[in-house]
Amino acid sequence: MTAKKFLGVIPARYASSRLPGKPLLEIGGRTMIEQVYRRALASDVFFRVVIATDDSRIYDAAEKFGADVLMTRADHPDGSSRVAEIAAKVDADYVINIQGDEPLLDPRMLRELACGISGDGSADSATVCVPIKKEEDFLNPNIVKVVRTLNGRALYFSRSPIPFRRSDAGCAVWEHLGIYAFTKEFLLKFVKLPATPLMKTESLEQLRILEHGYSMAVIATKYPSEGPNVNTPEDLEEVRSIFARRKKEER
Repeated sequence: MTAKKFLGVIPARYASSRLPGKPLLEIGGRTMIEQVYRRALASDVFFRVVIATDDSRIYDAAEKFGADVLMTRADHPDGSSRVAEIAAKVDADYVINIQGDEPLLDPRMLRELACGISGDGSADSATVCVPIKKEEDFLNPNIVKVVRTLNGRALYFSRSPIPFRRSDAGCAVWEHLGIYAFTKEFLLKFVKLPATPLMKTESLEQLRILEHGYSMAVIATKYPSEGPNVNTPEDLEEVRSIFARRKKEER
């Protein structure tokens, strides 16, 4: 049986309302995009990892540290669309959309995600989740919840606390982590699907997959990121502190 080919794509935009030039911010002596790229390579999952950008500053910086980087169109509505532009040109079986603002991504989670979608066999897409342990996280609309079927497929994603716990039946509650794997065939189809009512209501792009009747495997990861996505100046300082602490511990 021929081994399945996984393509990793890191979409990277320069524009960010809260952190302009986010991919090029310095973290632990390297740019954030380089930290993410190195972690993707360390997973040993991909035959190729590509940084996809429409900005020459990111392109030049990526070339400088030896990355595989390609320019894309500037009119993409989201990261998935940018990833699909690259995937359409590359011979691959599966594509993983790697968030460019996760410099503390654990490479082992990428392996779990790859094994999850390829091992399922019939899933169109896949993502990961972790148990929610704090009540305030369960109630927080900024933390997306997911409920799954008994065989690990997504039933629904919501910013609301789901499931509603009317009885103590021992049902786990899960936080969804926003990293996605797709079969290449489905990714190219997915980005052309029209927006859906629940997707717009919850402002959750992954609901477009479920509302159109496609499937998503949800893997409970043992290896969540060791720090936050970098979306705010506060996130940036926290991540920099984690890198600095690690460096001190390694001495």
